[in-house]
Amino acid sequence: MTKELSIFIDESGDFGEYDPKSPYYIIGMVIHDQNDDISEPLNFLERGLKQINFRQNCVHAGPLIRRETGYQQMSVVERAYILRKIINFVAKAEIKVKPFVVDKKHIEDEVELATKLAKQISEFIRQYYTYFLSFDKIKVYYDNGQVEVTKVIASVFTSLFDNAEMKKAFQKDYRLAQVADLVCSAELTRLKLETHTLSKSEQRVLGSDRDIQKNLLKPLKRKEFKEKA
Repeated sequence: MTKELSIFIDESGDFGEYDPKSPYYIIGMVIHDQNDDISEPLNFLERGLKQINFRQNCVHAGPLIRRETGYQQMSVVERAYILRKIINFVAKAEIKVKPFVVDKKHIEDEVELATKLAKQISEFIRQYYTYFLSFDKIKVYYDNGQVEVTKVIASVFTSLFDNAEMKKAFQKDYRLAQVADLVCSAELTRLKLETHTLSKSEQRVLGSDRDIQKNLLKPLKRKEFKEKA
């Protein structure tokens, strides 16, 4: 049986100059062994979203939490419900996640930022290199939203693997791409929680500090990548 690994990637932030309002650059990674069936939790997620007549197929965590474009007509209760459903999907699906963070405050230019991201991702892969090498195919999905990220991903995976294939994938087409977005949002929430910079709109959906830890951060933390025994 052919062993195929799917890796979905999303990002939060930009490669521009440091801005105190957006101080971090985050990459979220979702890792799925295609031999692990996730159809049951996926179907449960789809049924849950259908119950509230969620018309837009894509769950975009950041705008959902902050009531931005696409979610402005939705109540706090509806947005919190959608968030719970996708977190529950992550908790039950046989997938693993991994966030990578760079504090831009200490970055001088785009080259340094790209270098730090590439180093973090490379070190993570090398730590579990035997696991990754056990697959016949590795497909890396990203929407090519930021050229710099596309270059980082391609350079890292093609230098470490002969069987890596880059695939353009839009969030609206893949739930696991939406999970990669959720990983970024969860990591940003964790950083904001530590620095006491969560907005009121974020707190209305996410709840108290304790709620955030219990219902968002801990479930995602439990899914962080660990090599199978």
